[in-house]
Amino acid sequence: MLEIEAVKLSPDKPFTWASGWHSPIYCDNRKTLSYPEVRKQIYKSFAKIIAELYPEADIIAGVATGAIAHGVLAAEQMGKPFIYVRSAAKDHGLANQIEGAYKPGDKVVVIEDLVSTGGSSLKAVEALREAGCSVLGMVAIFTYGFPEAASRFEAAGCKLDTLSDYAALIDVAAERGYVSDNEMDTLKEWRTSPDTWRR
Repeated sequence: MLEIEAVKLSPDKPFTWASGWHSPIYCDNRKTLSYPEVRKQIYKSFAKIIAELYPEADIIAGVATGAIAHGVLAAEQMGKPFIYVRSAAKDHGLANQIEGAYKPGDKVVVIEDLVSTGGSSLKAVEALREAGCSVLGMVAIFTYGFPEAASRFEAAGCKLDTLSDYAALIDVAAERGYVSDNEMDTLKEWRTSPDTWRR
């Protein structure tokens, strides 16, 4: 992720997220799709985790739009059906929020590209449950590991597993020389209070 700049670290010139938070990190997992070996590593890792943790899964679901491609690839690797979940139902046509073939009682594993506070990810879980599906858990490429997200997933009764997380990422960044010691201190400082950092 660091090598292909799917993750960018900029402690001195922070990014501004849609939420208004200032952040020394920006993660764009869509970029991983442009690199065949990287995307292969991701979908094979997803398939391995799902096979180990959720062997009873009937369907793989992707959260639109960032996780659709990764979810399709993982489902193909596993020979399983795929569906995807929009953030809200369409306002035209069939007005679907969930696209694809499924039925009440189906056991579903949800794939997400990025988990920050967990709000949008868990909306997909809620939509699937309201449709009668049994959500076994969620797997994601990356999480910032915010306590707010952990609390939300616990409250929703949904297990979350990820291929990488913020703590692992900054350790690798320091080890491989992507950041200096001073920048590392800034990255750790941001993680303690991301919602108020540099306000």
